[in-house]
Amino acid sequence: MSRIHSAIQGHIARIELNRPDKLNAIDRLMLDELADAVEEIDGNADLRALLIRGAGERAFCVGADIHDWTALAPIDMWRRWIRDGQRLFDRIATLRQPVIAVLNGYTLGGGLELALAADIRLAAEGIELGFPEVSIATVPGWGGTQRLPALIGAGRAKQMIFSGGSISAAQAERWGLVNEVLPRDQLDERAEELARQIAANAPLAVQFAKQAIDGGRSGSAGYSLEALAGALSAQTQDAQEGLASFREKRPPDYTGE
Repeated sequence: MSRIHSAIQGHIARIELNRPDKLNAIDRLMLDELADAVEEIDGNADLRALLIRGAGERAFCVGADIHDWTALAPIDMWRRWIRDGQRLFDRIATLRQPVIAVLNGYTLGGGLELALAADIRLAAEGIELGFPEVSIATVPGWGGTQRLPALIGAGRAKQMIFSGGSISAAQAERWGLVNEVLPRDQLDERAEELARQIAANAPLAVQFAKQAIDGGRSGSAGYSLEALAGALSAQTQDAQEGLASFREKRPPDYTGE
């Protein structure tokens, strides 16, 4: 059975984690299928927003499938599990398109790390969010130790990670971990409404704004500025002159335009 369901409708892409019987726990097959779906979305210039949710009513995602990763040798744990997960979640975080995580149930461990890789998090009333890793003698390994304090501050992040406990959706909203908390029967409708609102705007302006915001928050402002500068400079008259002079094997005549 496919570990995810993906679909495209108009300018909006949707990914559903599809292991409801396992509370949408992430195994290696799901990592691979997610990576393929994200690659396809990133390469589709027509897509303007991505929604990610969990199948069923009980969980968005309860994290990594403990039976899957504990079967790995230590070197494979590093090589095949942690690094693959980090690359995937970084790819989601840096997608051109805004990503909305629709937290329809338990959001724990790697599931919370997946939600943190999104730009916006909408949560159903009554759900719980947390990092239980220390209770089984491990630590968040897919970006949680970095993205959580960047979002809610070091003190609150330490409280969540050190205690291994969960917080309510209401507390998560107070702390800024989720953007909105909604009645369960309104969650999907609100997520779709927000995705449509984003998709109706000028896509390049939205994507440039995302990169500018994320560049400032992550400390990688130089990379964001480099990307924007490269894209803009390539459209100048001087850039066209540079290419023409190269092809024609003559000195360029730049005008500063």
